Amino acid sequence: MLYSILKILFFFPVFLFSFDFKVASYNVENLFDMQYSGHEYQEYIPHKHGWNQKNFSKKLLNVSEVICEVNADIIGLQEVENQNVLDKLQKSLHGVGCSYKYSAISHKKYSAIQVALLSKFPIKSKKEINVNRGFRYRNILEVKYIFNGTPLYIYVNHWTSKHSKESRRIRSARELKKRLLSLPKESEYILLGDFNSDYNEYQHMEKKHNDTFGKTGINHILKTINSDEHFIRPSFFKKNAFEHYNLWLELANYKRWSHNFYGNKQGLDAIILPFTLFDGKGIDYIANSFYVLKKDYLFHKKGYIFRWEYKHKHHQGRGYSDHLPIVASFSTKPFKKLKKSTVRGSIKSLHGKKTLFPMRLNGIKVISKEKNKVLVQEVHSKQTIFIYGVKESMLLGNSYDIVVYQRKLYKGNYEIIDFEIEKRYDATINKKD
Repeated sequence: MLYSILKILFFFPVFLFSFDFKVASYNVENLFDMQYSGHEYQEYIPHKHGWNQKNFSKKLLNVSEVICEVNADIIGLQEVENQNVLDKLQKSLHGVGCSYKYSAISHKKYSAIQVALLSKFPIKSKKEINVNRGFRYRNILEVKYIFNGTPLYIYVNHWTSKHSKESRRIRSARELKKRLLSLPKESEYILLGDFNSDYNEYQHMEKKHNDTFGKTGINHILKTINSDEHFIRPSFFKKNAFEHYNLWLELANYKRWSHNFYGNKQGLDAIILPFTLFDGKGIDYIANSFYVLKKDYLFHKKGYIFRWEYKHKHHQGRGYSDHLPIVASFSTKPFKKLKKSTVRGSIKSLHGKKTLFPMRLNGIKVISKEKNKVLVQEVHSKQTIFIYGVKESMLLGNSYDIVVYQRKLYKGNYEIIDFEIEKRYDATINKKD
């Protein structure tokens, strides 16, 4: 009787009064158990290549350590083999003091790995979106909650490998979109997982062979960019339009990564939100709460991610994952609305103490370039400022109109760390450059 009363008191404030909660996503990298099913990756066949009970237990403990560090109320997982290993993970988490009472997992037939979810809140219902029968495609897991009478849907994704054709990720995006459009009007939902797509994937498409004419699943199908190929941001949402905001845009451009493959840093993992998470009703996103967990123990001394080590065809019994967890917070309190209008500015005003954002700069020219930084200059004033985190988007000698969203003080001078190109003015670069 006492237990029942305490249980009611525990959940009563959560579901009837305003509260905040944390949601995360983590690709745990090949969490396989010790039971042979015939669908394992070769290096995870039990009792081969050093995949034994000792290394399995170590892997479980390491994954539990990271999940405990994140301390999310709901966490979506990718690359979990099956229900058995998810159960063992829950048991491991409980053993180290981080209990997740509720869980869900996909059951794609013949698939070596599934997507899953751990939760501290009761789950109302769950289902799967079957993208395609092919083993390359993983099902998308849908989990439904009821908070303060408001339904919240969470979709755990793991799209096909970055090495595969973009058309396969578009297939996943289309099936997900179809399901989202079937939900009741103004439904609240969170899209998360390993999309195997960078937040600006469309900007990379021209630089590699693809079969989609430059279209991408994450940008064009889920509509994280508009028809002018500018990113959707909360202050520019169109009410009830099928558009989404990728939370990577909250971070400075050079911080937008959760996966580092031989120096190629990308945000393959993402949390993506619709207009309804910013409308001041039901559940809303807490502005600027998005972050990547980058604790020291998740990295080697040389700076690269400390993934689970498999060397010389043998498990080394150490490491974590080749991905880092991403985290965001939500609340039943209204989202704090942001200023919508863009101000006309100058490089001089960007160097001032008080600056309004977003700010448009017209006709700035790239006068020098080094690695991922460019120096730009206003033609008339000769004022200059560095833009940090630039890859191939700005060319030496060319001029641009840009919108600036963030700046940072570095060694006594301000640098632009988040911007979008509004217009390009191509120019012939001097041969000596």
